Amino acid sequence: MFKNKSYIGISFIILIFGIYAIPKIVDRVKNGDIVKGNRLDNVGSKNSKEDAKLLTIGPAPKFELTNQDNATISNESYKGKVYILEFFFTTCPSICPKMNLSMLEIEKTFFGNPNFGIVSITIDPSHDTPQVLKDHMKLLGVKSSNWNFLTGDKATIMNLSNKGFNLYAGENAKVNGGFEHSGLFALIDKEGNIRCRKDEFGNPILYYDGLEKKGVRDIQEDIKILLEE
Repeated sequence: MFKNKSYIGISFIILIFGIYAIPKIVDRVKNGDIVKGNRLDNVGSKNSKEDAKLLTIGPAPKFELTNQDNATISNESYKGKVYILEFFFTTCPSICPKMNLSMLEIEKTFFGNPNFGIVSITIDPSHDTPQVLKDHMKLLGVKSSNWNFLTGDKATIMNLSNKGFNLYAGENAKVNGGFEHSGLFALIDKEGNIRCRKDEFGNPILYYDGLEKKGVRDIQEDIKILLEE
């Protein structure tokens, strides 16, 4: 008997709650109020903005080298431009051809944009003279006037790569081609700062993989962001 009265009491409370609360819930769904809760909106908005923002690593190292036309090119030549930078050499039998294709894809995407450029610095300057670099450009089919292939003093270039950008490059007689180097691209903004995105764990990637489709896709997305800044 007591149990029956308890059930009746509980049922009555549920009925009263339904009559009072359900119409209000329905109204909120219709008006979108449940979806538009302020706290949820703020959290979602904040995260998306933070995720889209590129990190500033610091000023890119200064350089002053000679290009394929025997002209002096420095980091100041790219002031006010977004540009990407790589280290390579023309006789590279391994990763450079893939890097070349990645750069050509990026060049094609931003071709004609005066605020974008590319810098390719040889780590084998004794072979890669300005004329060799010019011939290499023609072989690749480079069209952009803002893509410079640079050569100069070997010690200066090796120091720029290893200590300046912290992108490994070195001689190794045991490997095919005689040199080892990174397949990464550096991204520099209009103010001359190295920029990058975060990885899936929230850590800065520092540089972009020029050998993988994802790395090339990521850097193109981030170039667009920097061009709009």
